[in-house]
Amino acid sequence: MKGQQAVLILAHKNFPQLLALMQKLTPTFRVYIHFDKKMVLRPHEKKELAQFENVSFFSKYDVKWGSFSIVSATLDLIKMALADPTVGYLHLISGQDWPAQAPAAVAAFYDAHPAIYLDYWLAQTREKSHEQQIWWTKFYYNYDQVNRRSTFGKLYHRVLIAVQLLLRVNKLKRLGVSSQEIYAGQQWFDAPREALAYAVQKFESDPRWRQLFTTSFCPDEFWLQTMLCNSEYQSAIVNDLHRYILWEHREGNYPAILDDRDLTAIKQSKALWMRKIELPISASLLKKL
Repeated sequence: MKGQQAVLILAHKNFPQLLALMQKLTPTFRVYIHFDKKMVLRPHEKKELAQFENVSFFSKYDVKWGSFSIVSATLDLIKMALADPTVGYLHLISGQDWPAQAPAAVAAFYDAHPAIYLDYWLAQTREKSHEQQIWWTKFYYNYDQVNRRSTFGKLYHRVLIAVQLLLRVNKLKRLGVSSQEIYAGQQWFDAPREALAYAVQKFESDPRWRQLFTTSFCPDEFWLQTMLCNSEYQSAIVNDLHRYILWEHREGNYPAILDDRDLTAIKQSKALWMRKIELPISASLLKKL
């Protein structure tokens, strides 16, 4: 693969951990960061980030879970990285992710195997949180204005779905989009610049997609899968994120925050990335990897 690799990071808390992540990544990767506007950087923190020549960062969106703001931040990160013609391959992670192997080994894998690594499935074939996942794009939501994770937001969500089921709302039909075109999956990806440039151009050139996803629930789990799975790039997608994620409730967190108990499983998985990492809880684990 030609060109350098870039890591795009969606960050929302724990600046010391993010700084440690920069120290880990920057000898190998170009790094771009979006800071949630709720995470206000102090002058000395901006100065600490500025010491890394290959790190660019900005804070533009008040990111709300389940809303289009996550897609907006991701799109801007992708476009910022693509503006550098030397960037040939991009990774999207969160500020709570970490390389599961030495960064040089991670980069070497993608240099040797530069496919599109993306989690995906046809949305209408799955249920999530006891709801048909296609409902999340078929119906209208406004989670840039309503806190979906609040007690009110949880009740509001149920009422919103119940009313739209009763009224037989179908945003897909109104926009001329088939349910067969809607794919879903985790928002994280590892992909070559050409595929992401295509996805951004396709999304921004057809106003239907913005109308669809700005009023969807968790659009970050749909937009890229839908763009790429309805294109010639689908045959290049490998449905494997190479990420170690422990999908269980542990000590009030889901997915679980990783610690020493997960060391053997992480090594045996041969994963390239892992989440969630939370310092100082995960500090001993990181030292042993």
